[in-house]
Amino acid sequence: MNILILGNGLLGQELSNQTGWKTLSRNKDGFDITDPTTYSKMLSTYDGTAQYCKYDTIINCIANTDTYSNDRQHHWKVNYKGVADLVDFCNEWKIKLIHISTDYVYANSSGIPTEEDVPVHQETYYAYTKLLADGYVELRSNNYLIVRTTHKPDPFPYDKAWLNQIGNFDYVTVTASLISKLVKSGSKGIINVGTQMKSVFELAKRTRADVLPGLVPSSLVPNNTLMNLDKLIKLNLK
Repeated sequence: MNILILGNGLLGQELSNQTGWKTLSRNKDGFDITDPTTYSKMLSTYDGTAQYCKYDTIINCIANTDTYSNDRQHHWKVNYKGVADLVDFCNEWKIKLIHISTDYVYANSSGIPTEEDVPVHQETYYAYTKLLADGYVELRSNNYLIVRTTHKPDPFPYDKAWLNQIGNFDYVTVTASLISKLVKSGSKGIINVGTQMKSVFELAKRTRADVLPGLVPSSLVPNNTLMNLDKLIKLNLK
């Protein structure tokens, strides 16, 4: 497998650190997911007889993750339109797309939703556009894996951590390890990725003993992003 990571944020960089897979990003390389003309320039090459892509698997970690932002246009361009263009590019070049989605698409759901349940997204442009992108990948991609997850910085960097937000989130080191194993296993479809239920405060206490309890600051942050992890557990990733 010749794998490329798009984006060198917290998750993209950790994936690269753990695996040695190459990264391309806007800040580091000038890769712009909102401009499809950069795809062929940066992802393909000419061998003297034909144009071909350098990679057979692309992991998309690029997203506008600002849940507090009301900038609909930017969320739309990055989280949906950019992904739609990337799907079309990957289909053309016969590349498998690993798309990093979010557990926010399940916020406000009743019970603990599985990958087959209808997501009830949290009411932000972030959650809305990420859910739309998931749908486009499902509908149009010829070869894909959608990973729904959330990761936190390791160690926890903030003075306060939320008592009243629960989910399957974990530190980025743990999440990146699970994702890399999924990629290497050849998994396809939609898979919820995380660990056992916990609050943000419980997670934070593992790496920062002096962290103080706090509450989510507004309705823009969901209290519950729990997901069913049975599919991930059955894969028994080693």
